[in-house]
Amino acid sequence: MQAEQIQRVSVVGAGQMGLGIAQVCAAQGLEVILSDLNRDHAERAVARMREGLDRLVSKGKLGRQEQEDTLGRIRVADASPAEVELVIEAATEDRALKLELFRRLDEQTQPGALLCSNTSSISISALGGVTRRPAQVAGMHFMNPVPRMKLVEIVRGVQTSAETLACATKFAELLGKTPVVSRDLPGFIVNRVLVPMLNEACFALQEGLASIEDIDSGAELGLNHPMGPLKLADLIGLDTVLAITQVLCSDLGDDKYRPAALLRNLVSAGWLGRKTNRGFYVYDDQGRVVGPNPGLMT
Repeated sequence: MQAEQIQRVSVVGAGQMGLGIAQVCAAQGLEVILSDLNRDHAERAVARMREGLDRLVSKGKLGRQEQEDTLGRIRVADASPAEVELVIEAATEDRALKLELFRRLDEQTQPGALLCSNTSSISISALGGVTRRPAQVAGMHFMNPVPRMKLVEIVRGVQTSAETLACATKFAELLGKTPVVSRDLPGFIVNRVLVPMLNEACFALQEGLASIEDIDSGAELGLNHPMGPLKLADLIGLDTVLAITQVLCSDLGDDKYRPAALLRNLVSAGWLGRKTNRGFYVYDDQGRVVGPNPGLMT
């Protein structure tokens, strides 16, 4: 299949990443079918998208007709319809869940459709291995927030064909993104480098090296990073960061990737970052920082 032939895209998972992927695809004129294990969750996600686009319209960054056209190309469904040419799975970073989804997607969609995953760490080869079309399975790892971030990691599993790799790469370009290609190794490119840094910042806070704000300011001002590691971990979602560290640690077999106890504790407490309004920082309902989490201050 050629990327230019793709007109209908199924996005599975209506969380922050899935919603952003759906928006970007629809903005490029593609028909998007958004599904989630909970249909109501998908409906609410589209309502949140409308609110976000409303803000862009009010600031003059988006035309009202462009907003309506984008929203008009997205419909919520209970499952991926058979006629889509491409599926992008963006469910929770849970290996068992994703394996089950790929088994189901393989049964639901037409034989020629490409099945891609937005996973940030889970093996594409394993996902392809539970389907009858492993050559048509690849990774398409978008960055958060999807509408603003240019990069997409294209991940080639051991079974992924050259044609599928070329199609996924070109499709990312058609979305206005810059693709980079990675082998199917834990964490791929970005998270193999990024997540150990985020985890090390958790260790630094856990050991009392410095305060939340000083650790972040050190990275922002000393390393010229646009956002400190603890604030970035909150943006990604602490549950996702923990899941990736666990994959890196188990799949690479190196104890240096072990997750900090503080990170585990925050996830156990349900403090997952911006999506729960509390992580290393406390946030208001608009996602703005109120201040560092007082429960972590000594």
